[in-house]
This record gives sequence, structure tokens and C-alpha cells, in this order.
Amino acid sequence: MSIRNNESEFVTYVIDSMQPLGCVHAKRMFGGHGIFLQGLMFGLIADSVLYLKADKDLENDFIVRRLEAFQYQKKNKLFKISYYQVPEEALENDDVMFEWATKSYQAAIRAADKKRVK
Repeated sequence: MSIRNNESEFVTYVIDSMQPLGCVHAKRMFGGHGIFLQGLMFGLIADSVLYLKADKDLENDFIVRRLEAFQYQKKNKLFKISYYQVPEEALENDDVMFEWATKSYQAAIRAADKKRVK
């Protein structure tokens, strides 16, 4: 099985596990997938790893669990963005996934609200 097929299966698995939130869907972007609900991106999948949106209210929940922030390199410079690797137990338990995805979606709403105010 190719890496692309494995990634596609993982994306399908993640999207299926997030359906209790609503009509969650994935969109191919940046060599991976963005995870969206009601037009807001609150997750991303890169190299078959799920990352969820964090803000100042949520970031510490990821940090205390020593979960890695998503990072990428561009022109020899390393960038970290406000998406963190999901806890392993969220991938194994739909109730845990629902909790983390809900918190992350709420962080995406707060971020969108801040942009609207500016």
C-alpha cells in the first residue's frame, strides 16, 4: 500500500471519528489536509499525524502533555504554528476525540472572532 493511500485512510478515519461535532470535512492543502467545520479550519493532517488548533486558552493543555507543535521549514527558517499533535488516546477513543476536537474548534472560533474585530 502506498504512503498516499495510508494518508487517505487516516484522513477518512479522523473525519469519521469527528462526525459527532457536525459535518467535518477535509480539504487537501499544503501537501496535507486541512480539517474544517462550518468553514473554519481547526485541524490539519501532515504525514499521517493529526494536529489541532490551539490558542492561549488551550495551548497549555497540549504543552503539559508534551505534545509537539506543528512546524515546517521555509528558506532555512523553522516556523511553528498554533496547531499541536493530538493526544494518542483521542485517536483510540471517539469520546476523547470529541472533547479535543470541540476545544480546538472553539479555539478556531475565538481566532476568527478576533480577526473580525480588527
